[in-house]
Amino acid sequence: MSPDFRGKVALVTGVGRVGQIGHAVARGFGRAGAQLVISDLNATALAERAREFAAEGITVEAAAGDLTTSDAARRAVATARERFGGLDVVVNVAGGLLNYGPVVDLTPERLERELAVNIKTTFFVSQAAIPLLRERGGGAIVNFASMAVLKPQGQMAAYSAAKAAVAGLTRALARELRDDRIRVNAVAPGTMRTADNVAQMKDAKVRWVELDDLVAAILYLASDEALAVSGEILPVSGGDV
Repeated sequence: MSPDFRGKVALVTGVGRVGQIGHAVARGFGRAGAQLVISDLNATALAERAREFAAEGITVEAAAGDLTTSDAARRAVATARERFGGLDVVVNVAGGLLNYGPVVDLTPERLERELAVNIKTTFFVSQAAIPLLRERGGGAIVNFASMAVLKPQGQMAAYSAAKAAVAGLTRALARELRDDRIRVNAVAPGTMRTADNVAQMKDAKVRWVELDDLVAAILYLASDEALAVSGEILPVSGGDV
């Protein structure tokens, strides 16, 4: 049975594109009863997602912005207070693999962007959300690490380093916030069956992980069923260990 998030407010980032992880995660929380704040860099796509969710009966508010900046992160969190009165759950989906290739070819500018979209977004959104979670007497943050942290691969040095930073931040925040009853965990997805991955890897032999299975893991970590779980990096890899 899916966890019940009725009466809860969830902020999900990286929601702009249909068929991708953020879109599936936000819909999962909405269908579980949560009031949603969704965020993405692409304001037009985000508005489309908000209309789509509203048509499904999900209560939703959009907060577009570049979450690699602290100002945009604070605005997204402020939207939760202004629209719904507070915040209970944060899911930091925004990020991704930007640079694939040898580390010797990685320019400082490309490295900075890889780090920014993966660690700065997670750091700034979490930092802004903590006061609201404290006001609620606790809550949950779910971050996105990667199997690239647990099972490193070549040609992905910058991404692996950025996601390792997310894993470290997750554990550090779990320790720092445990007395506030704020649980902080991360998922480490394997090869997800997203629209982009299917198009790019159509001839590859991979062990696909379904979006619904990843969403179920995230809903669990954010729910009261996981009250004793914090500081963990949960692989969702379909056994590809």
